[in-house]
Amino acid sequence: MAIPIIDLHCDALLRLFQRNDSFTNAPALDVNYEKLQAGNVMAQAFAIYVNPDLSPLGKIQSAYQQAEYFQQLIEAHPKMVHMKQWHDFHTLQPGQIGAFLTIEGVDFFGGNIKFWHEFYKFGVLAIGLTWNFANEAADGLYSKLGRGVTDFGREIIQLNNTHKIFTDVTHLHEQSFWHVLEHADYVIASHSNATSVCNHERNLTDEQIRAMITKNAPMHVVYFPEFVNGTEQADMSELIKHIDHISSLGGKHLIGLGSDFDGISSKIPGLEHAGMHQNLVNELLKYYREDDVRGFCYENFLNHLPK
Repeated sequence: MAIPIIDLHCDALLRLFQRNDSFTNAPALDVNYEKLQAGNVMAQAFAIYVNPDLSPLGKIQSAYQQAEYFQQLIEAHPKMVHMKQWHDFHTLQPGQIGAFLTIEGVDFFGGNIKFWHEFYKFGVLAIGLTWNFANEAADGLYSKLGRGVTDFGREIIQLNNTHKIFTDVTHLHEQSFWHVLEHADYVIASHSNATSVCNHERNLTDEQIRAMITKNAPMHVVYFPEFVNGTEQADMSELIKHIDHISSLGGKHLIGLGSDFDGISSKIPGLEHAGMHQNLVNELLKYYREDDVRGFCYENFLNHLPK
């Protein structure tokens, strides 16, 4: 059974920026056009992520180049549709693949809000304030500054609220997480697992998961073995344990998928690229009813779009 997939996170744009491969069929890409078709992906999020080691100018150039690559891949593949607003998810036709932009860390903003407005014009639909480190907007996972979300970060969140854009809590320091839940109207975890299943600092604690449930905020599980079981080797049944746990806390209706393809160094066997999503679907159907699996794969996300 082929069930449509909405994947909330991949780093294909970064890989294209680094390698300048063909998006159509480059074997080195976990997410390319042919693999999206093979995996029955109805919508794919493409993250703009810049290397924190770049110079300020290099960060800006990288971000704009990735946005340009995104536009090029849309133009080169007529069946791909650039989705710039939430309504576009409801107008996709059979055979089309929706594609939308997200931001994984606003380092390249450099504290200048004009870049929020620039990238809003490109159709960004979700923004994570940080990657793992601190920037002008917030403290990331490894920050020890003790600020949480800054005034600049709250300015971004307010714009996200006004324009119905998700604020992504993935990669945030826990203090920043709680600040986002306090200030953001539309919250999502685009690629995060459960700490109780895998005690990794990148995952969400039960307290955080319950808060996300109270907020009615989607949580999308990530395929990276290190976040699945803490090692470089994991299987699909172990990934499903995270779905089981979030469901046990009352969040079944909020669970989605956030592969992190093209951004991870090890893979789950049988789930190594976007063309293999249906292997996970088949594994999920062993444990869950079809309507639950459809929820995990795409319906839960569609049911919780900003309104």
